[in-house]
Amino acid sequence: MLQSRVNHDSPTTSRALRDSGRISSTPGALPPRSFLTTSVNFVACQLFALLMAVWFRIYLHPSKTSPFIRHVVATLLGSYLALFCFGWYSLHFLVQSGLSYSVMVFSGLENMHKYCFIVTLGYLILCQITRVYVFDYGMYSADFTGPMMVITQKITSMAFEIHDGDPCKQVSPTPPHPTPLFRRMPSLLEYLSYNCNFMGILAGPTCSYNDYKAFIEGTGFQPRHQENANGKENGKCKQNEPSPKNAVISKLSTCAISLFVYLSLCKLLPVERAIDDDFVSSTPFYLQVIYLYLAMLALRPKYYFVWTFADAINNAAGFGFSGYDVDGSPQWDMISNLRIMDIEFATSFKSFLDNWNIQTSLWLKRVCYERCPVNPTAATFLLSAMWHGVYPGYYLTFVTGIAMTMAARAVRHNIRPHFLVSDSHKCVYDIITWACTQIAISYTVVPFVLLAVGSSLKFYRSWYFCLHLLCILVVLVLPVKSRRRQTKEQQDGLQQDGLQQDGLQPVGLQQDGQVAHSSTDNNCNQKEKAS
Repeated sequence: MLQSRVNHDSPTTSRALRDSGRISSTPGALPPRSFLTTSVNFVACQLFALLMAVWFRIYLHPSKTSPFIRHVVATLLGSYLALFCFGWYSLHFLVQSGLSYSVMVFSGLENMHKYCFIVTLGYLILCQITRVYVFDYGMYSADFTGPMMVITQKITSMAFEIHDGDPCKQVSPTPPHPTPLFRRMPSLLEYLSYNCNFMGILAGPTCSYNDYKAFIEGTGFQPRHQENANGKENGKCKQNEPSPKNAVISKLSTCAISLFVYLSLCKLLPVERAIDDDFVSSTPFYLQVIYLYLAMLALRPKYYFVWTFADAINNAAGFGFSGYDVDGSPQWDMISNLRIMDIEFATSFKSFLDNWNIQTSLWLKRVCYERCPVNPTAATFLLSAMWHGVYPGYYLTFVTGIAMTMAARAVRHNIRPHFLVSDSHKCVYDIITWACTQIAISYTVVPFVLLAVGSSLKFYRSWYFCLHLLCILVVLVLPVKSRRRQTKEQQDGLQQDGLQQDGLQPVGLQQDGQVAHSSTDNNCNQKEKAS
């Protein structure tokens, strides 16, 4: 879950941009020509996709053409971009999609999500193994697995949505995602359009199939008008489709700034310097800490660029409208992948992760965290590592992330309440936790950048594994209930309070205070009981 936010590469060129920092150990050395060519191809394809998105919204608007034509055009354009960037490697996209579609068609409804998850993720891992260990370890050799990572998310999300279509099949009292559920298998064209459309084939982001289907059919605006307009517009905004122009311009401006900052700082502050023997021996430890923070700060704008650009492309096509704010201004952040200011000024580990690669975080929560019966936090981090690839550094990062998450949760649960007595105390707490969060994030993701076990352990040894040991100590000294258990207790408390206010005896509550389980006490009627 961590680097699903801390580095859920928007996979294709976000990963290419990342690799540029490790291709050569010589500071300032030019990356190989293949990397430069691939990066140029990616940016050119995204610019082309942006132009096609504007054309798609204007000339293939749902009011002017049928959903069938929109599906066909979106799929053909996406296939062209994939073929242009990856050549015949793009056939893996069709193979992965075809295998998963066959599983969904021929397997039973009760188990289709499990089989589809295993097949889709397994094929992705197989491709990652062959790319890394058969072709070229650590080099950017036609990283066709980048788009496959997004396709994996989309396929499994769709399978779980179909499985969860029956309200009685919900895994928790509250739905794991806000979009309506369904139990109809999409046609092959709809399926390929969802997986391989030109707006998200290269860099995502992941979205709900229902939301994408509503976008193609032109039915996604009116419900959000009714839900979010609050009657302020007197029907004006309910009749007119909001324009994404301002949102697209704003996001493209963010892209330009992010790219400029990254290109200006990436060569000045390489992460590899943090393990250089001369640097470590001659630099005081506090300066090493500051340098690591600045080096990671210089890396983040490349992800801001890739994810924000992808979001702007979807918005330009008319996809991503989420409603209106309190002032009646249209919002286009339904599939946004990050909140930059909340990331840079995060005061907790969880806050940082919640605002980094948002759509991947929601996918991990939906398919793993809310369904895993044992230690869902560790299982989610492990799934995130497997989804990212097979480099050892990924697993070092996510194992460290588990410890960091547990320690941060314990600190927030036990210590934070003591600083909420006044605004000044809370301000001091926020400043301290901001600094600790930035250092912890930087420390955690170093192996993700270095990739290899040797260099990663060399870095941690230079820091004497201090944060690992501190996390273990905090978890042992400050135990805390799991988030799932806290949520369950809060829901039970609210439910019991509501029933007592109505003068009712809670169903199944015996005289000794223990809950007697009933066959009728299931997720289908839990919402009604709480009401």
